[in-house]
Amino acid sequence: MSDREAITGVVLAGGMGRRMGGVDKGLQLLRGRPMVAWVIERLQPQVGRLIINANQNLERYGAFGCPVVADRIPDFAGPLAGLHAALSAAQSPLVATAPCDSPFLPEDLVFRLFSALTVADADLAVARTFDQAHPVFCLCKRDVLPHLTAFLEGGGRKIDYWYSTLKVVDVAFDDQPESFENINTRDELSRFDKA
Repeated sequence: MSDREAITGVVLAGGMGRRMGGVDKGLQLLRGRPMVAWVIERLQPQVGRLIINANQNLERYGAFGCPVVADRIPDFAGPLAGLHAALSAAQSPLVATAPCDSPFLPEDLVFRLFSALTVADADLAVARTFDQAHPVFCLCKRDVLPHLTAFLEGGGRKIDYWYSTLKVVDVAFDDQPESFENINTRDELSRFDKA
């Protein structure tokens, strides 16, 4: 098994898009293409298999040619619920995540996370730019699934709190902070659309 084949990528598109007026962010058009298409284009070459985590518009997401998995935890429980769904669906030993609203993610994201995870023998590697952590850009071992399941079933939802219970390595991407720009509002979408 090659390093790439050992990794399942997941595009996290399971949110409610509250700050964008309650629309499905991944399907909003950026320069004529849905944002999720930009993320797929960047992430797919970095992993062996790619899935999409979504909780609405499942058929539309399915049209992108990737398996679509919904949260197993109800009520739009956040990115940890998406990671939980991905870990449950994956058959590879590692899972990499990226959100659907960050269309410019690094083309070497998974390679750098994998390198750091391996060297540190960590449970999870997470991207960081300067003092800013980007917890939804991570690579984690699938065997953390029981631990995450117990955390979620106990009512836990905060991604930072769950990470604090694991052996985590931060991975600096200070050389490309612009790659982690995310688009949360219609104003931000309009600004990037014109860029």
